[in-house]
Amino acid sequence: MSNKKIGIIVGSLRKESFNKKIANYLMQHAPEGYQLECIEIGQLPLYNQDYDEGNTPQSYSPFRTKVKNMDAIIFVTPEYNRSVPGVLKNAIDVGSRPYGQSAWDGKPAWVVSSSIGNLSAFGANHHLRQSLVFLNMPTLQQPEVYIANVQKLFDEQGNLTDEKTGKFLRDTLSSFIAFAKRFDKL
Repeated sequence: MSNKKIGIIVGSLRKESFNKKIANYLMQHAPEGYQLECIEIGQLPLYNQDYDEGNTPQSYSPFRTKVKNMDAIIFVTPEYNRSVPGVLKNAIDVGSRPYGQSAWDGKPAWVVSSSIGNLSAFGANHHLRQSLVFLNMPTLQQPEVYIANVQKLFDEQGNLTDEKTGKFLRDTLSSFIAFAKRFDKL
């Protein structure tokens, strides 16, 4: 059986991003038969509809193709000002255009949010879900994943040290895969 491909979009560009560490943990714990792969978004120029009429930035096409080639998508995001980071919203916009050619259409999605505070990026999680509804991305509703005080969960090398959180992430990844299978995507 060939591996099913699940893309991971991380909403943080910071070198030591906790969200990248969560994404790395998920990639390291992908079940047999599944390949999890990060899709980089930091190289995407700000979306401008004029690009759809010519002179499209060179980075748009490979990004859109990579998203289209995924069977499902996982979003791992922090919260900026009670919403999603601009870089993540830009990636969503780039992937959804030109109008009627969305790379996201029909792909099952899972939202993981984290913060260094107690609110666990609740606002970003729910704002992102609003966009996913419009993008026609069926999204895992339960269990929800909000990771609070994320800075306390990793060691200096970026390894997750909290086994309870690790088990929760692995179990929820399994739930997401079962959910996505219902849409004949995995």
